[in-house]
Amino acid sequence: MSWTNERVELLKKLWSEGLSASQIAGELGGVTRNAVIGKVHRLGLSGRAKTSSSSSKPRRPRTASPSAGTAPKKPAQQPQTIGATALKMDTSPAPAAEIKPNLEPLHELVVPISQRATILTLTERTCKWPIGDPATDDFYFCGRQSDAGVPYCAHHCRIAYQPVADRRRERKTVAQAS
Repeated sequence: MSWTNERVELLKKLWSEGLSASQIAGELGGVTRNAVIGKVHRLGLSGRAKTSSSSSKPRRPRTASPSAGTAPKKPAQQPQTIGATALKMDTSPAPAAEIKPNLEPLHELVVPISQRATILTLTERTCKWPIGDPATDDFYFCGRQSDAGVPYCAHHCRIAYQPVADRRRERKTVAQAS
């Protein structure tokens, strides 16, 4: 809606009576609180009169800041919640998660040089688990014997193929430990 002369006069009257911009917008209809504030600013209206409800509110006395020479206040204690505590923060420490290391026998972790494979020596029945950085000269594949239809040896199959339930359980314990 546009600002007609009648609407501007009503705005001035309501502003001088001390109504808020939201209340004026409600009275005028078809305008927002921000539109009322903008129009008041463009009209150059001075600060409005105080309403009886806003002046009857008790004000808290101002206290001097600690830099003004007064003694610093003691740190406030945490507020105690009374009533609904649905959103009350739980301050008890989270239980520590037990992480059971999956220790493999050492002979399964170390690949002998004689079993290490390069890209040229891989076959259908050798483990294709990459070890090291492919950009370096010491990169190789595991090369151990793998089962038919599986690209990895038994050790690397346990790493590569984990049941979904175990992975989810492991993520939860890691998240709780953090």
